Amino acid sequence: MIQISPHAEAALTCTLDERSLYLRRLVLGSVRSAGRGHVGPALSLIEMVRVLYDDVLRIDPQNPQDPHRDRAILSKGHGCLALYALLADRGFFPLSELDGFCGSDSILGGHPEYGMVPGVEASTGALGHGLSIGVGLALAARMRERSYRTFVLLGDGEINEGSVWEAAMGAAKHGLDNLVAMIDYNKLQSYGPTDYVLPLEPLADKWRSFGFAVQEVNGHDVGALRTVLKQVPAVSGKPTAVICHTVKGKGLPAAESNADWHHKNKLSDSELDAIRVAVGDF
Repeated sequence: MIQISPHAEAALTCTLDERSLYLRRLVLGSVRSAGRGHVGPALSLIEMVRVLYDDVLRIDPQNPQDPHRDRAILSKGHGCLALYALLADRGFFPLSELDGFCGSDSILGGHPEYGMVPGVEASTGALGHGLSIGVGLALAARMRERSYRTFVLLGDGEINEGSVWEAAMGAAKHGLDNLVAMIDYNKLQSYGPTDYVLPLEPLADKWRSFGFAVQEVNGHDVGALRTVLKQVPAVSGKPTAVICHTVKGKGLPAAESNADWHHKNKLSDSELDAIRVAVGDF
């Protein structure tokens, strides 16, 4: 079994502030409206996405195609509810769109779609492709002499995919220090613990061996995330990997570290009541 790091222990007990609870209400309101959604994967991501969009990315919601903008790719596309909540909150599209999640006439599908959703940089959902896209964007920035950075959010189960490590080798070869891989390390994938499905440890050493500068952080600690992400690249001339220790389903006790909440296609009255107790009315 993997050893529990101090960052992982801290993630379990980290207290969520009002903004994090508000964003969870947006996510869970979408699930309630649609009657379905990947709850656990979205809740583990929220602080990672929040800090990116609130504090780090150089973006303009009024000009989402600005060629000089920073790029953020949600490679684990099934966690899209967290991304949708932040994009709506930041004004890329109206908050009311969240109520139509997965509707037949909605722009918001069960996985994010480039060209359909303002602010979405890549269509993702077939796992393992986001880092390769990110390498291409980072190389394009260098070739065009532009200063934008590319951030790629990956799931820990997703990095079972060999294509992730092919992209990592390419990023290191080209010294892409304008590229940051953020790993949502909640240690639980769709049907069981990552340590059971395909062990990842020693994860930090793996990324180092592939030529990345590595940082580890409590992925629910907003202040710690800000500190790490505002200091990238961690090492000049190297891509950065930020291993974010998180809790799947964070903020909803019934869902925390519970694979049954990976995806829900129905919420019972008791589950809805439990959500209200955890995050307030939504």
